[in-house]
Parts: sequence; structure tokens; C-alpha cells
Amino acid sequence: MLSIVAALALAGLGGCDASVEQPAASSDAPVTSTPAATTPAPSPVPSAETPTPTPTPTPTSAPTAPTTTPTTAPGTALAAVAELDVKGRAPRTGYDRDEFGPAWQDVDRNGCDTRNDILGRDLVDVGYKPSTRECVVAYGTLHDRYSGDDIDFVRGQDTSTAVQIDHVVALSDAWQKGAQRWDDARRTAFANDPLNLLAADGPLNQSKGDGDAATWLPPNKAFRCEYVARQVAVKLDYDLWVTRAEHDAMARVLATCPKQKLPTSDPVPGPGGADLGSPKATAPKPTKKPTTTNADVTYANCAAAWEAGAAPVHAGDPGYSRKLDRDGDGDGVGCEWAP
Repeated sequence: MLSIVAALALAGLGGCDASVEQPAASSDAPVTSTPAATTPAPSPVPSAETPTPTPTPTPTSAPTAPTTTPTTAPGTALAAVAELDVKGRAPRTGYDRDEFGPAWQDVDRNGCDTRNDILGRDLVDVGYKPSTRECVVAYGTLHDRYSGDDIDFVRGQDTSTAVQIDHVVALSDAWQKGAQRWDDARRTAFANDPLNLLAADGPLNQSKGDGDAATWLPPNKAFRCEYVARQVAVKLDYDLWVTRAEHDAMARVLATCPKQKLPTSDPVPGPGGADLGSPKATAPKPTKKPTTTNADVTYANCAAAWEAGAAPVHAGDPGYSRKLDRDGDGDGVGCEWAP
């Protein structure tokens, strides 16, 4: 019995040894699975070495850049265009040069008629007709702003027209844009206002006619901004309107020079180019007004005409006679300067 038990025990021990050695024998077999410790699974979180770019948020409260044109500076001609009334052109019915008074008058009472005032202001190297107290311009040179050319002026029946006095805002244009409703005094002041007058090349002045900024501009492009700015100033001063085409043409020209200032005045010198200072301080007052407008009125001489407050005396005016046209130029204006 004992021998049998011993044999069984030995057999059990041998089985245990065989089971223990099996894993050792299998350790030489190749590995077919990937251990979790040596090959980790990819993480959904980006690593520090390759960060995922984050989109920049668009601010909703930050102001955006303006898309409109900046407001023009006050005091400029371009800004002033917006102040002009825009209407259609009125009929030219009833227009006549005489509606603006005889040409040319001495409205500022400085002793010279307006034409000679402007010639004296705009020409250089000026010479005056003798015995006219340096009032009647005999010759000079015009640096013409309309053409850009220099023009020699010589007073005379066949030569004076080389230089003419242009109404920057033509009288006929003014008539069709508000002047019809004015009284005679206002129309006379307009026709003789130095701001509205420029000495210019005669043929160019004739070609302009009564054109406005939409139909005529000076050939000299360098002068167009100043020219249109002067038109704007005159129309504002006298409350004249513009057509839509004229308004747009003014704006187009002045948009090329947005800093162009609006002129306010362009005074004339006194006789011989003298500075008269304030017109209120120097303008002589007539001692009395004409007591009659009868066609039979006569003046013994220019002193009498000036004393009566009627000088200069124009052809067709009461009291005009050729003896009063002392400078003998045949322009139909007598007593052009104060005696």
C-alpha cells in the first residue's frame, strides 16, 4: 500500500514541474500583440510641439473705417458750392445790357470809371493818358489768366479791344438766374463789382459769351480753379442760382483743388495805382444830386457835372455832350475823372 501511495506522489510532482516549465519554453516564441505600455494610443488632445491654430475672433464693437468722402473744409470754394440754390434757367426775355446801367460808371467815386479801374488793377507796366490825373490807362501789359499769354494793351479805336473787361458771371447769365427781380441800383452795382470783373484776352472774352461753368472754362487749365471759385463767390454774394449742370461742373473743377479758398473781394486801386484805403473813408460825396433828368439839362464843364453828382456822363445820359469827353477817345464817356 505504501509503495502505491509513494508512486502516486511522485507522479503528481512530475506533473507540476511540467506545467511550470511550459511558459519558460514558450518565451522564445515571437510576440504578436502590441503591448499598451510601449505603444500608447493617440490622444485627441494636440501635443505641445504641434499646436492647433485657434481662429482669431472678429471684434464686433470696434469702429469700421469710414466709406464716405470727408466733409470739405469750411471757407473753401468747394464747400461753398453746396450753398448755391439749384434751379432751372429762366427765360432770357427782356434782357438788355442797359438793364445793368450804362457802361462803365464810377460807382466807387474814385474819379475813374470802372473799365480804367480794372485795367489799372490787372495790367502791369501801366502808362496813363496825360492830363487825366493818372486815371485813363494808355498802355500796359496783361498777363492774361484766361490764355496764359502776355498781351500788349494800347489804347485806341483799333487796339483797345485786344484787352476787354470780362464779367466773370456774365450779365445775361445773371439775368436768367435771379437778376430779373433786382432793382436798377443792384444791377448797376453787380455790373461794376470788381470781384466780378477781370481784364482778359478780347477774342476769348467774345467766345465765352454768356457761358457758365458748364459751357465755358478758360483754356488755361491752371486758372480754372480760381476762375470757378470767383464765380461761386459772386453768385453767393448776389443770391444767384445755378443750374444742375453748372453746379456739377463747378464741383468737378473744384474737386481737383479742394483747398481753393473762396475769394471775398478784389478791390481796385485809386488813380495811378494809389491805395485809397477804406472806400468809406475816401469816397467823395456829391454836394448835391441832379435836380432833373430832363434831356435838355446841360453842364458847362466837368466840374459842374461832378458837382451835380452826374459824372461820369455817358452818351445818352441827360447832359452828355462831346465837349465833356475830354480825353477824345470817342468811347462815349465824358468827365471820367474828377476835376
